[in-house]
Amino acid sequence: MNENLTVVEQKEVEFYGDALTAVRADDGQVYVSVRQMCQALGISRPQRQTDRIKRDEVLNDGLERVPMMGTRGRQQTYALRVDLVPLWLAGIEANRVDADVKDKIIRYKREVAKVLWEAFQEGRLTADPSFDDLLQTDSPAVQAYKTFQALTTLARNQILLESRLDKHEQRLEQIETQLGSSGKITPDQATAISQAIKTIARELGKQTGKNEYGGVYGELYRRYRIPTYRELPTTKYDDAIKWLGEWLESLMEDEPF
Repeated sequence: MNENLTVVEQKEVEFYGDALTAVRADDGQVYVSVRQMCQALGISRPQRQTDRIKRDEVLNDGLERVPMMGTRGRQQTYALRVDLVPLWLAGIEANRVDADVKDKIIRYKREVAKVLWEAFQEGRLTADPSFDDLLQTDSPAVQAYKTFQALTTLARNQILLESRLDKHEQRLEQIETQLGSSGKITPDQATAISQAIKTIARELGKQTGKNEYGGVYGELYRRYRIPTYRELPTTKYDDAIKWLGEWLESLMEDEPF
């Protein structure tokens, strides 16, 4: 048991005519009063069931003493985590009880955990069996409810999508930072730089009558402070291509007609 468990919220949930007290604790879990469930199911000795829960290593993990507000004020009450209620009920032999109690136990096994959980997630405080049937109608209220549910789902998906996009952008920024500090141009980019330099050298050589390859390469090295064009940083590639293109364009404009 968690001695430091604190109740965050308490609700009275109607389950097919039975009033069940449930709480949401600061661990995010929902718990329901063991004594109340025993009373609702006609089990005369709740303490015996509590002792049985304590002896089970799985059930005992979800058994807590929580302060619940009742008619006598706030009292410490044994409460079981709602997801473990079906497991606890599985130990009660339905064949040994009356038919009406047997049906109730089966209903509790199938539905009570879901209803109690939804009470704190969606605010539904009743297990009205006709609610799903009512949703099949086409009244204005049903349409409004379905629209609200759809908008809630859409907003949830949008929040999750934005969260994933934020993480993706952060990873891209990290990659770009790493490339900016140590990344060099790819072989294809190096080939493009080399071809641009050779084209400029040929055009310049037509005007000077000299071999200008070394000179053009030297200008690139001095401009970007690199020992060879293959060491050009990735972040400087676009600038280099633009600079070489402008240089070639100026040479083409100077050619005699």
